[in-house]
Amino acid sequence: MSDENATPEPETEFEAEAVETAPEIDPVDALRTENAELKDRLLRTIAEMENLRKRTEREIADTRSYSIAGFARDMLSATDALNRAMTVLPAEARESGDATTKSLIDGIEMTEREMQRLLAKHGVKPIEAEGLKFDPHRHQAMFEVPDPTKPEGTVVQVVQAGFAIGERVLRPAMVGVAKGGASHTEGDEAVDKSA
Repeated sequence: MSDENATPEPETEFEAEAVETAPEIDPVDALRTENAELKDRLLRTIAEMENLRKRTEREIADTRSYSIAGFARDMLSATDALNRAMTVLPAEARESGDATTKSLIDGIEMTEREMQRLLAKHGVKPIEAEGLKFDPHRHQAMFEVPDPTKPEGTVVQVVQAGFAIGERVLRPAMVGVAKGGASHTEGDEAVDKSA
């Protein structure tokens, strides 16, 4: 029984030397080291949780902002149909039509305005295009218009309005772009020289 409590004898000379030369570990130093490691892990975990919280908040905000994008895109098609219905109707029919025709026209115009208002209420805004420099991220060039009076690359005609929700483009504006005038950079330099 006394053999069970005794320390085992080293079997080789190497083990015997290791036992003799092993430094004695101070328990206070060991606890300090463990404390420092745990504190470091705690700080890293807190930082990771804070980053996760911020990322989740951003994702929730994006989801709220862009959740109606698909629906808004579909509504734009309906709004375009109402707009086309109004542009096809000749001006004489609007003025000289009977009361039923005028009521129908008024109803179509009111419906289109209400749809535009509701889209704007939910953050869907039209993309400005006419008179601005062509932006391939927001505009889609349909054709070029030879016009030496306008700087090259200027949007001179909007075929179909574009819309964006926040910073995301739902549908680019389909535009005609000026060709043949001075470039935008040359025009900008001319303005700078005159100043």
